[in-house]
Amino acid sequence: MFAKAFRVKSNTAIKGSDRRKLRADVTAVFPTLGTDQVSELVPGKEELNIVKLYAHRGDAVAVYVSGGNPILFELEKNLYPTVYTLWSYPDLLPTFTTWPLVLEKLVGGADLMLPGLVVPPAGLPQVQKGDLCAIALVGNRAPVAIGVATMSTAEMLASGLKGKGFSVLHTYQDHLWRSGDKSSPPSIAPLALDPPDLSEEKGSVQADATLQGDMRHLALEGEEEEDEEVQQMCGEKSQSEATEDPSVGGLNPDATDSKTLQEQMDELLQRCFLHALKCRVKKADLPLLTSTLLGSHMFSCCPEGRQLDIKKSSYKKLSKFLQHMQQEQIIQVKELSKGVESIVAVDWKHPRITSFVIPEPSPTSQTIQEGSREQPYHPPDIKSLYCVPASMTLLFQESGHKKGSVLQGSEVRTIVINYAKKNDLVDADNKNLVKLDPILCDCILEKNEQHAVVKLPWDSLLSRCLEKLQPAYQVTFPGQEPIVKKGKIGPIDITLAQRASNKKVTVVRNLEAYGLDPCSVAAILQQRCQASTTITPAPGAKDSLQVQIQGNQVHHIGRLLLEEYQLPRKHIQGLEKAPKPGKKK
Repeated sequence: MFAKAFRVKSNTAIKGSDRRKLRADVTAVFPTLGTDQVSELVPGKEELNIVKLYAHRGDAVAVYVSGGNPILFELEKNLYPTVYTLWSYPDLLPTFTTWPLVLEKLVGGADLMLPGLVVPPAGLPQVQKGDLCAIALVGNRAPVAIGVATMSTAEMLASGLKGKGFSVLHTYQDHLWRSGDKSSPPSIAPLALDPPDLSEEKGSVQADATLQGDMRHLALEGEEEEDEEVQQMCGEKSQSEATEDPSVGGLNPDATDSKTLQEQMDELLQRCFLHALKCRVKKADLPLLTSTLLGSHMFSCCPEGRQLDIKKSSYKKLSKFLQHMQQEQIIQVKELSKGVESIVAVDWKHPRITSFVIPEPSPTSQTIQEGSREQPYHPPDIKSLYCVPASMTLLFQESGHKKGSVLQGSEVRTIVINYAKKNDLVDADNKNLVKLDPILCDCILEKNEQHAVVKLPWDSLLSRCLEKLQPAYQVTFPGQEPIVKKGKIGPIDITLAQRASNKKVTVVRNLEAYGLDPCSVAAILQQRCQASTTITPAPGAKDSLQVQIQGNQVHHIGRLLLEEYQLPRKHIQGLEKAPKPGKKK
């Protein structure tokens, strides 16, 4: 459901009475939760919002957000927990287990087929058709998806674990998860030991079914047009291959490693750094701002499904990491202007660069990405239009237009010129002047000019006429029908604000008018700026959200909007507030 970006309709705070109703609903739907747990999930005083949105297929969904994370969502009057909630309450739903290889396909929009299930020694959980279930991976009980059972447990076993088992609604790494803090699943020990040795369990229906769960028969049912492709991709993998191949790991390619999260992040940081130097940075790019190296080169080298976060590494800051790389004599960093560091030299013959092997995505991951990749953003085509007000209807009615008609500037000029010629208003002695008849006088002259001005030059007549018309505009997004609106399109507004803690923040408003999803923009800026971002309702704007980023990040925002999104500068307000070189953000 959330495999592709959704569109936010509104984001509002929840009143006290609505909180109480939500708590009652949660208690009724999830009776295993105690009173304290319900109060913890639906807080009484902390910020709690309801975000109404449309999924990419048009489904209307209400999402409840607490502490910046989506905790519940409501679809067709049914309440569902998100993975964030299930990580706090892992026993909230009956949990079925599958293999890590399966996760990336679930994230891409696939449903879970029964051959992909791993049957634990205690057997499958007992559920009925239509029951809500959690899906976890082998070795970790933290759910990575939720879905609705398409048959009861008894029917699953009777079928020999064949066919579709669960219609998946939401997964870790989908767009609903991305709207939160993007944290990874916690490590929760399984209730039972590793999956049973399938070769030792003969004669049992469950063992037979699990044998069919061997990865060479694993099948997932995605959206109808992808079904055959997904089947083919999974058809050659055995269980041992699936668990031993690090390129298909579900949550983390290094999940089987004994390395800490910090050590994994250090490795990822160095990998992206070396990849960027070997493939993206050229000698002509030097000197290169260190922030540009990170935002424009290193992040794009991050493997699919991984997130580069310097704060989770042992270095904590980019400058400290680059100092370490300078000590290894890979690069040379200098402060070319006060407070602004740049890379001025790179030793491309350094053994660490020459020996670095550029990783190739696995065929499976490549095919999945091709099937689920979002379309790149293309800016809308925006045209200024003019709307005929009641005071000017007499001038335009001869050409078949009435009050409220919308015209382009060229059409207005043609209509006015034809009106003047048709009514013999062009001055006979000076063709550059137009005589004003009563209709033109009423339409374009001020009251104090009514008896003083009898003729106007063409350019003055036309400019006055355009000024008297009401502004309107047309927005056309690629592949969509044009949208015409009255008034002027507001620019994307970038402002700086000072918070109570005396910290400076950058606020971006009106992204939706240009077809940009505030949640997606916030996620990109969080990575590029290495700063915390929040999304809140925009004050005074109905159904609009604003993105807030810690620090003065106008430079990063401007580069994203102008260079990557190719938006015209005239539609962006506040770019001049970027920090001057040498000034602290």
